[in-house]
Amino acid sequence: MNLVERLESFRAEEQKLSWEGTFADYFDMVVANPTIAQLAHARIFNMIQDAGVTERDDGTIDYAFFHDEIFGIEKSLQQIVEYFRSAAQRLEVRKRILLLMGPVGGGKSTIVTMLKRGLERYTRNDRGALYAIKGCPMHEEPLHLVPESIRTELMTDYGVYIEGELCPWCRFQLENAERNENHPWSRPGQPFSGRHEDVPVVRVAFSEKHRIGIGTFTPSDPKSQDISELVGGIDLSTIGEVGTESDPRAYRFDGELNIANRGLVEFVEMLKTDERFLYVLLTLSQEQNIKTGRFSMIYADEVVISHTNEHEYLAFVGNKKSEALQDRIILVKVPYNLRVTDEVRIYQKLLKQSAIRDIHISPGTLETAATFAVLSRLEESKKAGMTLMKKLKLYDGQAVEGFTQKDVRELQEEADREGMEGISPRYVINRLSAALVRDGVTCINAIDALRSLRDGLEQHTSISREEHERLLNLIAEARREYDEVAKREVQKAFVYSFEESARTLLNNYLDNVEAYCNKTKVIDPVTEEEMEPDERLMRSIEEQIGITENGKRQFREEILIRISSLARRGQTFDYKSHERLQEAIEKKLFADLRDVVKITTSTKTPDADQLRRINDVVDRLIREQGYCPVCANELLKYVGALLNR
Repeated sequence: MNLVERLESFRAEEQKLSWEGTFADYFDMVVANPTIAQLAHARIFNMIQDAGVTERDDGTIDYAFFHDEIFGIEKSLQQIVEYFRSAAQRLEVRKRILLLMGPVGGGKSTIVTMLKRGLERYTRNDRGALYAIKGCPMHEEPLHLVPESIRTELMTDYGVYIEGELCPWCRFQLENAERNENHPWSRPGQPFSGRHEDVPVVRVAFSEKHRIGIGTFTPSDPKSQDISELVGGIDLSTIGEVGTESDPRAYRFDGELNIANRGLVEFVEMLKTDERFLYVLLTLSQEQNIKTGRFSMIYADEVVISHTNEHEYLAFVGNKKSEALQDRIILVKVPYNLRVTDEVRIYQKLLKQSAIRDIHISPGTLETAATFAVLSRLEESKKAGMTLMKKLKLYDGQAVEGFTQKDVRELQEEADREGMEGISPRYVINRLSAALVRDGVTCINAIDALRSLRDGLEQHTSISREEHERLLNLIAEARREYDEVAKREVQKAFVYSFEESARTLLNNYLDNVEAYCNKTKVIDPVTEEEMEPDERLMRSIEEQIGITENGKRQFREEILIRISSLARRGQTFDYKSHERLQEAIEKKLFADLRDVVKITTSTKTPDADQLRRINDVVDRLIREQGYCPVCANELLKYVGALLNR
């Protein structure tokens, strides 16, 4: 599709949104589909649900709406959705302000932005279609035209729920219909009749840019900031025409709370706002009304969502004068992500948005940076033998000897503030960016990333000396973890046809384990002689993962049970079917190769055979493991130095 065709398609979509009819037409549509007249909280809840919801194996809920933007804070997202679920049922919780509290760079603003952009898209499709009284500055719900006295009958007869009153502008137009072509609701050659059912209704789509249904308020200097930014103000240019300041035609209904009616208003750093602004919020949240100086209460149906940091929130909670507002806040903590795999997804998303395309990022680079960041956010555990690195791996779903995934919940309950402090994704991306834009760089690796992260700490004047030392120690810890990964990468590349070697070793091990457990003999594949199970082979593998002499029978029987369980489901057992056995097989293969790797990678003048082997390994790293020629050769040099220490 070329540019012209795309523009034609765009205009066609815009044309679909230009529906116009009367209130009578609109009411028939509502009777056929009541969700058209849903309130603001219900609209957002349905928007999230319509995107798709699935339950993960660990019991957490995955909301497709947030799927490609927010990572690792499922608990917070679940609490946010639960708020909208309750509010959608018109429970009292909808008369509360939703406050997201957490550290900088944790995703609070991203969540709000996603809700705003989501509403813009949702109101443009049929499921989220939205209609308003034509010309109303607050995009009035047309059902407000129904007089109070007959609303109960409509609820009984049609099941149509109506809440709220006409805004001053719409009420004035209805009650003072001039019955001429100059009336805002008149059509060409057809003066407005003054009847409720003839009031024109149009379809609208939310747009923050056009100030329809989505508002954003940012606090500034309290001395210069005007309350009219929230609730609108007098239009001095029209007073001479209408004669009085209390005439709705002389008022600008353009405050953020006015234009956000039926949608969402974001209060940036709400707790830094002057008290008089907070009182307006207090009235809006509890009474669903906006109070201005010239009119009675103006009904507003909107979601108020704000975000702040922990320091500001604790100061707010400690202020006795703010108790009334505290009681009208639903707090959701938004901590940093605590899973390395999700942290990597955050970096990948942010890097994808950049213009950098010709610089290669070596495998393991983002993972190593993420390891440092997550370590900085974790709290020490009182559990015996539980280190920060073990905790990191457990949280990331990895197997850790002596612990299971059942320990994760206990660890989380033990550290209730975990994730509220530490290194932010923003800092990591800043330091990765610094490494990526250095002169002459064509590829960066994990060591480059750690070096840049360390250098950035020297420029960080806000951290204490003790915190600086702690972070340096965590960088060293992340490097030690990377060292093990690097050695495995090179050793794996050295094993010609790694999968085949692992499979052969596994089959030999399983033959001997089966014979050992069943007290039978092993058949030699060459001589076909019967032999005793090879205890030396089995122990050489089991010792790689710390299986003791006393624990070997239990481990071997566990393997046979896993094989039987998979067989019943028609699945085949391979060396990846059991995490600890996979680790043992790999370590055994690598241990056998250690000397070969050490000699080949560290020699300064390789002979022809060594040079051929090095070239084969580099080729395998590039072809199978995602390296480029630069980082593949750097990896070999680095691992050679490690093995010679």
